[in-house]
Amino acid sequence: MAKSIDYGNLMHRAMRGLIQTVLKDVSVHGLPGAHHFFITFDTTVEQVVMADWLRSRYPGEMTIVVQHWFEDLIVTDEGFEITLNFGNQPEHLVIPFDAVRTFVDPSVEFGLRFETHEDEDDEDEDPEDDPPPPQGEAQIVRLDKFRKQ
Repeated sequence: MAKSIDYGNLMHRAMRGLIQTVLKDVSVHGLPGAHHFFITFDTTVEQVVMADWLRSRYPGEMTIVVQHWFEDLIVTDEGFEITLNFGNQPEHLVIPFDAVRTFVDPSVEFGLRFETHEDEDDEDEDPEDDPPPPQGEAQIVRLDKFRKQ
């Protein structure tokens, strides 16, 4: 039996499950109303599949917009595939959920942010010291603050 509950990893898994559920619904029914997504992902993750010209243009991370034109959205337990239009050139992407860094739906001011330990400036920083987000902007849930080192 584990000596403690790893809430950070449990929250990461739950939030990635939320993204999976949302994307599966969109793959079947399309985007409802004004909903659209900004998804930032780490292009260095080995399982990310993208055209060489895109990888050279975005060597660290890339943000995609899922809104007006997208095709072939396929969602699995590991991630999702999508074809997007880049300057009238369709490109197929494969993005594992482990590569996702942010998921934002600005139409309802919803956002998730997945941080790595390298992103933290100060491990001992008290989460209560974080300033509140400005009104009218998406709130970001920072999960790694609660992950056990």
